[in-house]
Amino acid sequence: MVLLNLKKYVDKMEICVDSVESAINAFNGGAHRLELCSALSEGGLTPSLGLLKTLKTIVSIPIFVMLRPKCGYDFQYSDLDIRVILKDCTLFKEAGADGFVFGALTSTGDIDIATCASVILTAQPLPVTFHRAFDVATQNPIKMVQKIADLGFKRLLTSGRSPVAFDGRCLIKILIETMKDRLIIIPGAGIQVENLKEILVTTLAQEFHASAKVLKPYSSRNNTKLYSIFKEDPIYITDCDTVKKLLNIYKNNLKLE
Repeated sequence: MVLLNLKKYVDKMEICVDSVESAINAFNGGAHRLELCSALSEGGLTPSLGLLKTLKTIVSIPIFVMLRPKCGYDFQYSDLDIRVILKDCTLFKEAGADGFVFGALTSTGDIDIATCASVILTAQPLPVTFHRAFDVATQNPIKMVQKIADLGFKRLLTSGRSPVAFDGRCLIKILIETMKDRLIIIPGAGIQVENLKEILVTTLAQEFHASAKVLKPYSSRNNTKLYSIFKEDPIYITDCDTVKKLLNIYKNNLKLE
């Protein structure tokens, strides 16, 4: 079994949430950090300011805020989009955000250097994670990850350019080996109790990212018509027990050197 250094691998489980209920469940389950979004069904959009302010009074772990003002997976932003992003960044920083999650691409599928630099500058001194825009980019992944580090991002969230992190674990391993201490690579997307151990053992990732979600039953099903709509529009929430199981798997793969 691969031995990991426990001193390096502590407080590294990030859970993405888009509601107060999910955030509390993640916190109670032992999450070390929250990625706060709205609309996880859309891949995660900028949350409300009220949600962050409320959670800062409830949970005591760091909260990283998603900066993504629109759905879609081209991650290209107009000048007006960028104005919105920078204003949100400023407001969330003033409201107590502990970090941000952001990514922008050019029309050629490369890193949008200027836009990313403006977000990092606005966020200072808070850390910024480059999100899974990396996974839909078309340029060389090694060159791109180096640009991300050079810009001043502290982390990269990636599924290894696959639909789920388990399938992309080999590229994630290469990225971690390439970047070493320059950039923290976080496996994310489709991480579950059943596959986390192999992802950790293969990649030697210092951190990981999951939603730990389960289907939430609707409280009222009295109206047959509404119930048929509910079935077509499911709601998912973070499950406290699933978070605990993920954390136990993580801890069981840590050994003192």
